[in-house]
Amino acid sequence: MVVVVLSVSLVLYSCGKKKVGENTDWAYYGNDLGNMRYSALDQINDKSIKDLSVAWQKDLEPKEAYECTPIVVGGTMYVTTPLGPKYVYALNAKTGEELWKVDLGVPQDYAKYACCGLVNRAPSYGNGKVFVGRLDGKLTALDAKTGKEVWTVTVIDYKSGAVITSPPLVVGNKVVTGHGGGEYGTGSRISAYDSETGKELWLSYTVPQDDKNVTDTWKGESFKTGGSAPWLVGSYDKETNTIFWGTSNPSPWNATLRGDDPGKNGEITHKNLYSSSTLALDAETGKIKWHYQKTPFDAWDYDGVNEKLLATIKINGVDTKVVMEADRNGFFYVNNRADGKLISADPYVKTTWAKSVDIATGMPVEDPMFRTTTKVKELTDKERVWPSFVGGKNWEATSFNPNTGLVYIPANNLGMTFKISDATYDRGNFYLGAGWTMIGEEGKPGEFIAWDPVNRKKAWSVNLKYPMPGGSVTTKGNLVFFGDLTGMFYAYNAMTGDKVWEYKTESGVVAAPMTYQIDGVQYVAVIEGRMNVMAGFIGGELGEEILKATPAGGKVNVFALKTGK
Repeated sequence: MVVVVLSVSLVLYSCGKKKVGENTDWAYYGNDLGNMRYSALDQINDKSIKDLSVAWQKDLEPKEAYECTPIVVGGTMYVTTPLGPKYVYALNAKTGEELWKVDLGVPQDYAKYACCGLVNRAPSYGNGKVFVGRLDGKLTALDAKTGKEVWTVTVIDYKSGAVITSPPLVVGNKVVTGHGGGEYGTGSRISAYDSETGKELWLSYTVPQDDKNVTDTWKGESFKTGGSAPWLVGSYDKETNTIFWGTSNPSPWNATLRGDDPGKNGEITHKNLYSSSTLALDAETGKIKWHYQKTPFDAWDYDGVNEKLLATIKINGVDTKVVMEADRNGFFYVNNRADGKLISADPYVKTTWAKSVDIATGMPVEDPMFRTTTKVKELTDKERVWPSFVGGKNWEATSFNPNTGLVYIPANNLGMTFKISDATYDRGNFYLGAGWTMIGEEGKPGEFIAWDPVNRKKAWSVNLKYPMPGGSVTTKGNLVFFGDLTGMFYAYNAMTGDKVWEYKTESGVVAAPMTYQIDGVQYVAVIEGRMNVMAGFIGGELGEEILKATPAGGKVNVFALKTGK
């Protein structure tokens, strides 16, 4: 690992002590541990935003696809890059001055084992350290002031197809991480490490290991290569000391290789626990408190990993603590945070694989026309299923504004044909047993949706030329920010859906923006760098058009009001 220290003139974050109104950090991927992506800053608002302009910019290396949301702690911005990450940057968050830059020295043979992009979505911060998950299956702690390595541990063998692309969750003295591997049949787990030493504190498997009652939900020994990878971000509820994490699709995509066909009345024998689920874990021990499976016996690659948004909303007029998720399978879920009981589940994009979700049982009411089986091995154009495996929403982050009561969803309107085939597990190689073609809904393959989780419907939406809109952030200033693959970065009125500002970047924007305040000045930041691998998965004319639309990028764009007021 190489550390280049250009300046050490940063101020360390110290136990949250700061002058009121002077500095407001963005210390977590989602700003808070519940992944609300909401900021109470309102200097930049729906009236003043007309004066928003570039405050500073910083070119990053390498030029690639960027999915990173920077974090800001004590006046310093921390950024991770793709390809390892190749670099971790520390920047003066007020000026963009480079303070230090670390080359982690990640082995460059990881590409084969990283399914869907050589990306890193953010660093994490805690106890004076910056924590970074890596494509070689390791977790590194850096000294926040100098960038020097404090410790590095191996989370999982990346050569099994288990890379780390998302930020760990820092809970007290614990650093908790998942990893990828749902397309490789890897053995999956969530693990916690001591923030000071890197010592493993607990390990919780997301594919059953030896519990007979659970392994019976997998056909034969298919659980041994079951995927169910927790590859996105976790959330934390301090009041109950509970961690919430999502798990991916089971492996392989061909469901007939890990379970029996549904029965005559649609009964599913092999649900493949704990795949495509939300897990609630005891933060102290890692023990699973409860789980809710959204797509039992998943036959379409509907990962259940999307971020778990923790909030309090009114259910039948009563303030209720919930976990909400715009799932890949096309349904927006609201569950009781205490026990996982389903409160509501409604389609937020075109969804055909299931007609509805039974609230009493929590089970989807599938349309058998859209499930491949041992007898029906192909869904043709006639049976094209919606959404595609790209999902009603992929990894791009939602946000929730407690003032408007709306959740902001970067959504996709893509359907797919699907054909299953035989597949043999080969460690470190794709384990799919499926092929596909995709098509976008005419006029809106991409859509940015403001969803009302109480009234269970769209409040407003914006149709977009391409799928995979960028993640969002929303503020007390009645704004929601997001970008798209054309390179536009937008601000909309969070309540009405009126566009109030836009800026054209050089590359596309898929990363989620964030906002912070230093010396009384509010800033909004976003990193540009359009996707590439997922465009290849979409394929066809739409995929080619996405790749040609904008060049690869890598730049931090930071905005503030021209007046600074």
